[in-house]
This record gives sequence, C-alpha cells and structure tokens, in this order.
Amino acid sequence: MGSSNNKLTATQIISKPKVTKKQGNLSSTTLKAFAVLEVVAASSQSISISEVAEKVRVDRSTAYRMLRTLQEAGYITQDETTKRFKLSYKVISLSRNLIVENEVSSLIHRTLKIITDATQETVGLEVLDGLQTVLVQQVRGTQRVNVTFQIGDRSMLHCTSIGKLLLAYQDPLYVERVIANGLVKRAVNTITDPKEFRIELQRIRTQGYAFDNQEEADDMCCVSVPVFESGGRVTRGFSISGPATRFTLEKLEELKIPMLEAARELSEQLGGMPWLSKSLIK
Repeated sequence: MGSSNNKLTATQIISKPKVTKKQGNLSSTTLKAFAVLEVVAASSQSISISEVAEKVRVDRSTAYRMLRTLQEAGYITQDETTKRFKLSYKVISLSRNLIVENEVSSLIHRTLKIITDATQETVGLEVLDGLQTVLVQQVRGTQRVNVTFQIGDRSMLHCTSIGKLLLAYQDPLYVERVIANGLVKRAVNTITDPKEFRIELQRIRTQGYAFDNQEEADDMCCVSVPVFESGGRVTRGFSISGPATRFTLEKLEELKIPMLEAARELSEQLGGMPWLSKSLIK
C-alpha cells in the first residue's frame, strides 16, 4: 500500500553514490532537470542559481542550463531584477485532471451518501473495466440483512444489473465482443440467448435502469442506474444488491426512484446527457 511513498525523488536518485542496473537505463539529464524543478518547488521563496547548484550537487553552468530550459518550457519564471527563480503556475495544469478526478470522487461519494440515506441500503459505484465491472466506491447502509461486496470486487457484464446497464450504453461492437465471449449461465434467470440478451440491453437503455432478477446468483437481486458524463458517455453507475427474499421486483422498483434522482443530479454536475446508440437487436 505504501510503496509509492518509498520512491526516491529525482534529487535523491542523482545524489546516490551507486547506480544500479535499473537506474543505468535512466536519462541523467532528465533526472537533473526534474531535480532542479523539485528544488525550486520546495523553496518557499525565489531561489538563486548558486543555491540550486548546491542543492542538486551540480556545477553552476549545469544548474543555469537546466533552469533556462525549465523557464523556456514555462514551468519556472525568473525575476528580471533579482535574477532569482520561482515556480510558475503552469505546473498546476499538469495536475488539472487529477484535481478534477478528486472533485468528481467527492461528488460521487456525496451522491452515494444521498442514496444510502434515502434507502438505508449499501450503495456502490462500479466502473467498466474491459469485460468486467469493478467496485470502486461504496457507502454502507443500515440494513442488517444485505449482500456484502468489497472495494475492488469484479463482476461479469452479462448477468449483473450494473454489467448489463453499462454494456447497454456501449458501442454495438463492444456488445458483440461480450456476447462472443460467452453468456455463461450463472443462476436460474441468467440470459444466455444472444438475441434475448440484445433485447434486454435495448430495454435497459430505453428505460434508463437495470435489474438483476436472480441472474448472477439464485439468492440475489440488484438494481443499477447510470451516470452520464460529457458527450453522453457511460462508464460507471450506482448499484444496490440484496437477498432475493427481501429484494422483490416491487422493492427494486421502489429503490430505483431515489437512485435515478440522485444519479440524474450527479450527471448534470458532470455535464452529462443521455445518449442512444444504434439498435442492438438483430
């Protein structure tokens, strides 16, 4: 878990007295440039060429060359009067997508909480990953009798509500890949006929939600709703699963209402809008 915290900085790598075989494949010039950038970024005030050279352990001419290169690239700036260097705001643009993803993650967690509060059920966010889905976020409910999943658990596409839901919004060629991979029977109601499966996906896309009525397991039922992103993309959705004894079709119909409402609000925040593809029915 903490392996990323043990990685050396560029400054530490070029300062190591011994070079391993793996490190021998690295570009020393690039590492020096990153080391210079790290030193400038770590300084609370503007920094001189001499200070950079000392901290990176390079000669002054090398430090100046690296600083000028980074300045030309726009990642640092130089004060015309003091000739000292400081970080520019361009580095923020490098982490723009990471920052946005963190904001999206917060929005998703808030939405999960809204659904859980409305239903008292455990709600998960699952994303499409190849020919499976992966549970990436979850908020646990207060129901004592439920179906428990763990973050990182994977599910098949053809026999789960979330799998069918996400698949319903993909390109027909993608759907055919899944069908060609085999619609394996997992439970009493698993859809194994390709034509029936395409009709099911068409129905899901039209109605905007999906049920799993004992299709993955004989004792489990589920309901899922999509999250629309910019351009109508659907790569993730919310899902609630429970024991078939409690999750009747009437219960699934009841649960879908707050789920759809919350997912619709999140989709709007993400700039999403519904998208319909070509018919999957052959």
